[in-house]
Amino acid sequence: MVNYKQDLKILAIIEVVIALLMAIPTTMAIVLGERDALGGFLYAYGAIVVFVALAFLLSARCQSPTLQRRDGYLIVTLTWVIATMFSAIPLVASGYFTTFASAYFEIMSGFTTTGATALTEIESLPRSLLFWRSQTNWIGGMGIVVLFVALLPALGSSGSLLVDAETVGPTKDKLTPKIKNTALILWSIYLGFSVLQTALLRLGGLDLYDAVTVTFSTMSAAGFSVRNGSIGSYQSPYIDWVVTLFMLISAANFALYYKALTGRISAVLKDGELRAYLGIWSAVTLLVSAALFGSRLFSSIGEALRYGAFQCASIMTTTGFSTTDYQTWPSFAQLLLFLLFFVGGSAGSAGGGIKVIRIAALYKMGRAQIKSRIHPRGVFQVRVGQTTLSKDLLVSIGTFFGIYILTGLIGSAVISLSGADLATSLSASFLCLGNIGIGFGKVGPTGNFAFFAAPLHYFCSFLMLVGRLELFTVYVLFTKHFWRR
Repeated sequence: MVNYKQDLKILAIIEVVIALLMAIPTTMAIVLGERDALGGFLYAYGAIVVFVALAFLLSARCQSPTLQRRDGYLIVTLTWVIATMFSAIPLVASGYFTTFASAYFEIMSGFTTTGATALTEIESLPRSLLFWRSQTNWIGGMGIVVLFVALLPALGSSGSLLVDAETVGPTKDKLTPKIKNTALILWSIYLGFSVLQTALLRLGGLDLYDAVTVTFSTMSAAGFSVRNGSIGSYQSPYIDWVVTLFMLISAANFALYYKALTGRISAVLKDGELRAYLGIWSAVTLLVSAALFGSRLFSSIGEALRYGAFQCASIMTTTGFSTTDYQTWPSFAQLLLFLLFFVGGSAGSAGGGIKVIRIAALYKMGRAQIKSRIHPRGVFQVRVGQTTLSKDLLVSIGTFFGIYILTGLIGSAVISLSGADLATSLSASFLCLGNIGIGFGKVGPTGNFAFFAAPLHYFCSFLMLVGRLELFTVYVLFTKHFWRR
């Protein structure tokens, strides 16, 4: 049974956390004299105060029992929906977004670390609004609920339910017995890498504002930029390589960094998903770079490798940055980039998509099936690195993959009803579902989602949410079994 009053109280507390985080761009708006933006933030604060007051009034007599699994799914899904709603108010109330649908799409894209935008002219917005837009990337990278559990007093088993519902994936690493400590460790590693990247970007000549916003969108594997030309605006090989490195860092399993810090280096080196992750990126990067150099688009191997490595990392990690218009590249290179849409980052990372461990497991399952045809009485285990995957887990992975592809295809069909061409419809659907941010056609590196009507902005927001929470956390709410007592 769902405990609505307790769920409402937790949602209200999470909104308080969001409001506190919004204080940073609000202060920027005051200091920079951005009156329109400041007005937008104040409207948002007013709406949050009303919501929190009503929520606490309605849940005043709640005795705070332990949450059930259904509460976890409901709270996590509504957290992302409601946080996006209030966080979008500054964009539309300031007058820089003409519809609430486009503002909602923009912030959902931020929180889900998709990085797709409905803006045609980014640099014309106030710096405080752009900072908030990028900050939503960073908050969403490690998870809103994980941040809530890390900052507030421990919820015991209830905290575990919430984190499990948000940090979904085929495998999970519990770093410490207490979920609060695990959340703190993950956010500490995330913060540490963010500080390091910011420092390296400053050494490359970026001012503090650009360095921080680029870091927000890199470490979250998100892709929002405060420049119209994304990372390509900086025209710096050094910046490109730093961002490439940290995109790869952000989409690796953060539990591995904890193992490395605690001296378990051999466990990190033997990790099967990490090897597959780096192997896929390296192989595709070499093929794409060879195609670029062979087509004479770039004058040297080094330059072709720079652009190839960056774009392969950007799409595979689901970050969505760009340094050039890859739609002018050879068809072979574009095809490889499109195939990376269906890989994604590692489990336990900031990256989205299907996840490398699922791709590796599907490949191993295929090999096992072929062997079983030759040796029908044989028993073949599916292993990724040192880990043997159980039959239940393999069924779960196969089910996820099937529903993921089906969702993307249905999404493509819905988007095509707007009159969008095939490349735009397919890539728009899968880039939202995989939280990738850039695709092909009108939503390529030089395009955006501004031409979509309000209903499609909401529909794409739904796809981003479903993809970020990996299907089942959201889909379970649409079953009659969930609502039964």
